[in-house]
Amino acid sequence: MLPDLKGKVFIVTGVSSGIGYCTVTHLAEHGAHIYMCARSPEKGTAAIANIKKMHPSANIDLLQIGLMDLTSVVAAAKHFLTLETALHGLVNNAGIMATPFEMTKDGHEAQWQTNYLAHWLFTKHLLPLMLRTTKTLHPGSVRIVNLTSSGHLGAPKGGINFKDFSLKDSGPWGRYRQSKLANILHAKILHETYGPGSPSARNGEGEIWVSSVHPGLVETNPATLVGNSGSGLLCAFSVLRMFGLIWPANKGSWTSLFCVASRDMKAEQSGTYLEIFRRFRDPRWQSGVVNDGTLAEMLKKWTGEVMRKGDWV
Repeated sequence: MLPDLKGKVFIVTGVSSGIGYCTVTHLAEHGAHIYMCARSPEKGTAAIANIKKMHPSANIDLLQIGLMDLTSVVAAAKHFLTLETALHGLVNNAGIMATPFEMTKDGHEAQWQTNYLAHWLFTKHLLPLMLRTTKTLHPGSVRIVNLTSSGHLGAPKGGINFKDFSLKDSGPWGRYRQSKLANILHAKILHETYGPGSPSARNGEGEIWVSSVHPGLVETNPATLVGNSGSGLLCAFSVLRMFGLIWPANKGSWTSLFCVASRDMKAEQSGTYLEIFRRFRDPRWQSGVVNDGTLAEMLKKWTGEVMRKGDWV
């Protein structure tokens, strides 16, 4: 599935366990140099040690980052930029699901910031290097993957609530679904700006392939640590597990790996939403808001304004 990745540099967020951990393991197995983004240095270091037990020659470094703190996000990106002169792949994998209502120190609802805003900001700071990396390589050599969820289908009416992003009264699942829709819209905007046929690609400024991925029902931390609000889901997971419909995290990483590093991915697949096993969904199946260009542009404008106002970019 994956080619020899020696000489390639990747960043993966949310790596201490689950899908992110498996994504790093496979990339390392094929010779890539990976930066594992983790909030806890202890957990990140332990994850690296475990991978090196399986693959002693694994080339992995820890990049400390806390997505609940935008200062940490910017610092992590800037630190990486002092270490490397190329970046071939970014997997925005980290996320939280259906957590109790909480506001971050930056003034944003926790799921909205962790799942969307922090990754938007991290990507923004890394994009110039990714574009420079493309200059001497063939199209498709540099890619971005946003992990999302089929839960985006249940996003609030209109998709994004621009009057109240916190959705305090909408429950934990409404907040989660809105953030996952934002991940897809972010990927679409990135594709339209930097993907095949984009102004950036046509003008020789760089071409980056972008995907949003729903990994399926996977046995991983966000699926199991949903608190009291997710008791019904946990019961459903138990039933699905009995019938073998819950996949291990290793399988959950396969589509991310396909999108970030496989030679089998085609240019026309950039900008699309993928489900399990590289299955590209017909856009007509998706919720209307996913294909709403106006909504995507509104989100892009709002996010840019908020990030500039906070002096994050």
